[in-house]
Amino acid sequence: MVNIANDHESSPVTTSERQERNSRHYSGTAAVPDKVRSTTGRTATATRYLLAGIRIALGWVFLWAFLDKLFGLGRSTLAANAWLDGGSPTAGFLGKAATGPFAGFYHSIAGNLVVDVLFMTALLGVGAALLLGIGMRIAAASGALLTVLMWTVVLPPATNPFMDDHLIYAAVLILLALLGAGNTWGLGRRWTATPLVRRNTWLT
Repeated sequence: MVNIANDHESSPVTTSERQERNSRHYSGTAAVPDKVRSTTGRTATATRYLLAGIRIALGWVFLWAFLDKLFGLGRSTLAANAWLDGGSPTAGFLGKAATGPFAGFYHSIAGNLVVDVLFMTALLGVGAALLLGIGMRIAAASGALLTVLMWTVVLPPATNPFMDDHLIYAAVLILLALLGAGNTWGLGRRWTATPLVRRNTWLT
């Protein structure tokens, strides 16, 4: 048979070749080799476990900050300044470290009881939610808001014109929630299946 478009003879098409071409035409995609499928599957699995590890690590960062300030474990909070012993978890940071355009505002609320309670509640809630893999949307929103506010306390950052780890934490928190990181090494699926969360999807 002469192929007019290419002006040369083409080889006959076998029945099996015709069936393969038709199946590709109707499916809209070429056949995917098994090797590609297995590689994609391994990558997806590795990604899930990596995200779970990041979630747990970040949850521990928040929970440790809460414990250190509550008991004065001597890392960033001395025993004498423990919240349980009458110290304030915000007095030092907001009262002494605050610089930049919002310094006056933060100095005025440093050590305030309501601010202390809100700050410690956020640390505990976000840390626990991340470690358990539940309430990821609330944890991400609350944690991102908290870290962005902490970023505004010291402006500009000491080692960069505008970027520091607080903004990175905020972005990672949102990413973890969007990708469902609470389902691996966490209670995300069980939490989502509870009647309470089914009725209130904003709790997922």
